[in-house]
Amino acid sequence: MQVFMVGGAVRDRLLGLPVQDHDWVVVGATPEQMVAAGYVPVGKDFPVFLHPDTHEEYALARTERKSGRGYRGFTVLASPDVTLDEDLARRDLTINSIAAPANWTPTSAYFDAQSTAWAPDPALTDPFGGQRDLQARVLRHVTDAFREDPVRILRVARFAARFHDFSIAPETMALMRRMVADGEADHLVPERVWQELARGLMESHPERMLTVLRDCGALAVILPEVARLWGVPQRAEYHPEVDTGVHLLMVLQQAARLGGSLAVRYACLTHDLGKGTTPADVLPRHIGHEGRSARLEAKLAARLRVPNDCHELADVVAREHGNIHRSADLNAAALVRLLERCDAFRKPARFAEALLACECDARGRGGLEDVPYPQRPRLLAALAAAQSVRTADIAEAAMAQGARGPAVGQRIQAAREAAVAQALAASA
Repeated sequence: MQVFMVGGAVRDRLLGLPVQDHDWVVVGATPEQMVAAGYVPVGKDFPVFLHPDTHEEYALARTERKSGRGYRGFTVLASPDVTLDEDLARRDLTINSIAAPANWTPTSAYFDAQSTAWAPDPALTDPFGGQRDLQARVLRHVTDAFREDPVRILRVARFAARFHDFSIAPETMALMRRMVADGEADHLVPERVWQELARGLMESHPERMLTVLRDCGALAVILPEVARLWGVPQRAEYHPEVDTGVHLLMVLQQAARLGGSLAVRYACLTHDLGKGTTPADVLPRHIGHEGRSARLEAKLAARLRVPNDCHELADVVAREHGNIHRSADLNAAALVRLLERCDAFRKPARFAEALLACECDARGRGGLEDVPYPQRPRLLAALAAAQSVRTADIAEAAMAQGARGPAVGQRIQAAREAAVAQALAASA
């Protein structure tokens, strides 16, 4: 029985990046031997075990064949006869198909991709040239078996978002385009699409994920609402970049730059969906796109089974981002109404995230990336002032004077407006 470190842990060590998790493959063992050694079996469709002390995953070397059964529609063969090379051959990219001895440590030459002294490490098992592709900064599929799992299209796009200075091998891009043209992407499971999309949105360059998906044709299949944005013009005085698709890429860049959460980045992705359905005869104006964006986002969220926190924030941002952008011109009463529509009093943390998404939108425009966004601190100050109103005391006093129902609410509203007006005057 032999144990090897595989996948991302080897790749990231070679690149000099922090290693978050370790994956291990075991060659020459049976499930019974693993259990006898104290490993805990997990999963039903393929043999993976948790180490008794570290709880890291150890998988028996296996091969996969496309079918209608088993893990992700694959028939899995795991036996002591499966070789390490056979296990590596089933993986997606060459940079993820490198195996190392359990006690391996990389040499310092691997930490500099430009090093002229670089040479493949003979201690590694690398039958598909993963080290060469790491050095050349290339994402390349391992074998034509890549096309058996269309989720790999999404994975390539996600890795492109993580390793933004890596190119995609021409033959890999050509293969992904053929897969899309052959309808392979039409049958992706919604949960898998969301899983990869969410991970890609959280990478350092999420905009590149969309670029790759668009280049291979998959974006129009899995996110048609997003794909429609390219080629749609906006008014140049507000959007120097003009094209709504280019604007979206710039907004996602800002979301990563400003450290937005997944919910913020998803809200950025969907905030302008309605512009893709603007009638041609009214372009480059987009009257009422906010409501259309919210309706399209709701359908997208239902289709991909997007988590509620992401959907709810995206809905607020889609509906209200225009009003938030224009909030510098609103008086105290209008600001309180905006806070109420955003449900800011019940969910102040979500409102703060909505403001961050709106700042990403405002700064995701050509030449305006570093322009301050005063609407965000102004609205946070307005919310703090309105929250300082002791609503229970006002309600009690109003009811003692015989006020009921709407009359009580009107007094609370008036008190909040007065508090906001005072705060705005103090900051002027």
